[in-house]
Amino acid sequence: MVKPGDPAAVRALFEQVAPRYDLLNDALSLGLHRLWKRQALAWIAPAAGSTLLDLCCGTGDLALLLAQWARPGGRVLGLDAAEAPLRLARRRAAAQPWLPLEFRCGDALATGLPDGWAEGATMAYGLRNLADPAAGLRELRRVLRPGGRAAVLDFNRPESSPGLPAAAAVAAFQRLYLRRLVVPASRAFDLAEAYAYLETSLARFPGAPEQEALAQAAGFRQVRHRPLAAGLMGLLELVA
Repeated sequence: MVKPGDPAAVRALFEQVAPRYDLLNDALSLGLHRLWKRQALAWIAPAAGSTLLDLCCGTGDLALLLAQWARPGGRVLGLDAAEAPLRLARRRAAAQPWLPLEFRCGDALATGLPDGWAEGATMAYGLRNLADPAAGLRELRRVLRPGGRAAVLDFNRPESSPGLPAAAAVAAFQRLYLRRLVVPASRAFDLAEAYAYLETSLARFPGAPEQEALAQAAGFRQVRHRPLAAGLMGLLELVA
């Protein structure tokens, strides 16, 4: 079993799942992950000509969308620690060579980018996998210009969301979904152990109030965690 927060183990996991990642994402979310990512983009609302960053970019679907918004004159960098997803991302980008898009292997905790490099940033299903989510938020704040927006999309812990109706029922449904649908479906591709990691990683993931507190401590001046999909997912909306 992959230990959540272990950088080498998490990187190896994504190297393994990369060839089937997009197929399983579409199947297991009924394509809804694309809607949630567009909601993240709607919060960023990048202008043409913007410099944008997609941390933990995976196979590049969100970075490709960002690049469409950034045209003309903009720039988008997708950064990920695993090479296998990046190879797929570069292949997808090559089919749209007019997009201002680059993919690079790197660490979301230490990007090497200058202070204030980006006007907007996204991170989808990445914060939960970092060895230190607080450090990830600090690095995200560092690379954003003052007033820049960031959107952090991930699974939510329903029981941690204040005011969420029927939070206990949503949490029970989430566990059922992960154990009875996600893991069995991934078994067909010999990836059951990799996808069982979702629930264990979620158990250590900061809940909504803690994410907001960590973002404030990182220096973001506006912070809001918004439940999506009846609380199954969460969108952390940030302004530097």
